[in-house]
Amino acid sequence: MIGTRDIGRRSFLGGTAAAGLVALHPFSARAAGNQVHLRLMETTDLHVHVFPYDYYADRPSDTVGLARTASIVDGIRAEATNSLLVDNGDFLQGNPMGDYIAYERGMKEGDVHPVIAAMNALGFDASTLGNHEFNYGLDFLMKSVAGADFPIVCANVATETGANPRADKTLLKPYVILERTLTDGAGRAHPIRIGLVGFVPPQIMNWDRKHLEGKVEARDIVRTAEAYVPEMREAGADIVIALSHSGIGPAAYTEGMENASVPLARVDGIDALMTGHSHLVFPGEKYADFEGLDAEAGTIHGKPAVMGGFWGSHLGVIDLMLEVSDSGEWQVATTLSEARPIYERGEGRSKIPLVESDAAILDSAREAHEETLAYVRRSVGRTDAPLHSYFALVADDPSVQIVSQAQLWYIGQMMRGTEWEGLPILSAAAPFKAGGRGGPEYYTDVPKGDVAIKNVADLYLYPNTVRAVEITGAQLKDWLERSAGMFNRITPGEADQPLLNPSFPSYNFDVIDGVTYEIDLSQPSKFDTQGELIDAEANRIADLRFEGRPVDPEARFVVATNNYRASGGGSFPGAMGDTVIFEGPDTNRDVIVRYIVEQGTISPGADNNWRFKAMPGTSVLFETGPRASEHLADVDSLAIEEAGEGPEGFSRYRITL
Repeated sequence: MIGTRDIGRRSFLGGTAAAGLVALHPFSARAAGNQVHLRLMETTDLHVHVFPYDYYADRPSDTVGLARTASIVDGIRAEATNSLLVDNGDFLQGNPMGDYIAYERGMKEGDVHPVIAAMNALGFDASTLGNHEFNYGLDFLMKSVAGADFPIVCANVATETGANPRADKTLLKPYVILERTLTDGAGRAHPIRIGLVGFVPPQIMNWDRKHLEGKVEARDIVRTAEAYVPEMREAGADIVIALSHSGIGPAAYTEGMENASVPLARVDGIDALMTGHSHLVFPGEKYADFEGLDAEAGTIHGKPAVMGGFWGSHLGVIDLMLEVSDSGEWQVATTLSEARPIYERGEGRSKIPLVESDAAILDSAREAHEETLAYVRRSVGRTDAPLHSYFALVADDPSVQIVSQAQLWYIGQMMRGTEWEGLPILSAAAPFKAGGRGGPEYYTDVPKGDVAIKNVADLYLYPNTVRAVEITGAQLKDWLERSAGMFNRITPGEADQPLLNPSFPSYNFDVIDGVTYEIDLSQPSKFDTQGELIDAEANRIADLRFEGRPVDPEARFVVATNNYRASGGGSFPGAMGDTVIFEGPDTNRDVIVRYIVEQGTISPGADNNWRFKAMPGTSVLFETGPRASEHLADVDSLAIEEAGEGPEGFSRYRITL
């Protein structure tokens, strides 16, 4: 598991040809004779964003793209005497180029995936897998990673499990030890072995059960690290870097936790952590109150860590000042962490690019980019009303409605002739693009007229497959109670209270069509943001009815949903993997396409099956995209008005309850 490789187009350890033209980092400039400055660089959650282009909107974008991040990489390499570039996973799926390669072009033996080609051109030293690498199945994954000119490691996914992680037969190498030569402050060369070990959330076994069940097993991140890090040291690793495709979450360890980077930092022998999965930036103010973190210095339990945003928005950078003894033993003396952006926000809602695209990176994926444009522009039908998600978190919404209609249409056919034929069929769908961490332009916005594949992909971002579950009326209510955690508790009689819980992701705000209900915001949430029961007596869901009658807790319903939700994704009552009655071979996205093709023209008006319970004398505020004003007149179920500009380019609205 010791790796060496030739240096190709780009420079790696030992500086760059441009180093004499760029001021050296203080660590490099001040390094003493026994000190070495090693710069670690991280991309994470690229999600196939090579070009600075928004395929859903079909226009260039200054906020995404490895081609932009590459320009930062070149400059940062030039500032350091020694550097290393790694990726932290989620590179194969996430935009229409990924879907085009997976579903249209395919991967034959010997093909090089365009994102891998771009990473090869930039000269990555290593990568790990993210959870979305498994979305298209193991065969596609293995053919894709085979084209990498760099090692890809993952320690906690095994094709055969043994008595302990070290006895497993892993899908990929669990770790790699790179043999490099570093230059110290006096210009002397020192050999070093840099160990890189990778981890992915074990929840992949739920999220992609269809692809993985019976083929691989996923182990706990922290326990796997505790097994492999000592082995890496035994194998000669002088320093160990964890590539943790896992978020920065709770400090307390729990078995099988998804966001395990904080307890992972406690594992003895790990010197630095690359994190990701959460699409956030670390160091950064969003982590100011997290236990075990120094959000300004960029450390977790005293160890340097970084999270480089998503889609190429940032490059994570960790600077290590290493000291080497006369006997050749290495230790970390000083560290600095930062995340460098590819753009900044200007006045108003403007975005100012900080770098240009790297031509070589664009060239590496240009053919796939052009083919993707043709793919996403293909028309499949028409809509006689706009499809948008600007108000999807506060009112029944046309973009969610059309997803539900397509799922109901499909599952209705699939239930014919089964033991569940005749049971009421409901449909659960959530808004995937609803601002939040994606920013004020991250909304579905399909105009009236032709509907293309790019529009369907915009409606439904993920390659989930259709599933159906059978639940009771009691589980139905609790499913909606879990979804209602999207909202803060509101005090009756007070004005302009913040409505949305910023830590609750929009993809967990399920709207269930086929029933009617109200959400009582004066009540506490029954579940926390992770789906844990916190108040068994809470009742936010009021007047829950089916066909005009109150829902019987013992009644049986079929709910159309997706594999992520049905297998436990989001921890929803009634959807923990044990209620599945149907697993479809089709993706939810394909079902939407087929539904639109069959309908010819769709009429995606919201049916207003849910609303907030009236609360006289009370108002709330929420933020949405600036183009929401164009659709304000369509929201007829709320007393809503514009309330000025919100933070970071959002627009603010007031709802009188």
